[in-house]
Amino acid sequence: MTTSNTGTGDVEPQVRQELERLRDSIDNIDAAVVHLLAERFKATQQVGRLKAVHQLPPADPARESRQIERLRRLAENAKLDPAFAEKFLNFIIAEVIRHHERIAEDTANAQPTDD
Repeated sequence: MTTSNTGTGDVEPQVRQELERLRDSIDNIDAAVVHLLAERFKATQQVGRLKAVHQLPPADPARESRQIERLRRLAENAKLDPAFAEKFLNFIIAEVIRHHERIAEDTANAQPTDD
């Protein structure tokens, strides 16, 4: 079997077909991940507005810690590197906190003052 690192031009048709099938699957999974993240951020935006209205802090370290532990267990069960899962969740949490801070700022600026 002939393969090359220079592209798929000199790859056997069956190999090219299998590569395309796998890449199509990856593309579908990527699309699903993007849509799931969009849904997740819609929910976290609602949490951010609720926190802002009730003057709760943007971050909740205790919940974040529980979520990280939970995700690490889920990753282990799914045969995914728990360290990778934790890094991924930490990235998402940081973005959510940034959004919550902005929502809190916008809410505070929109509140009428007693002056």
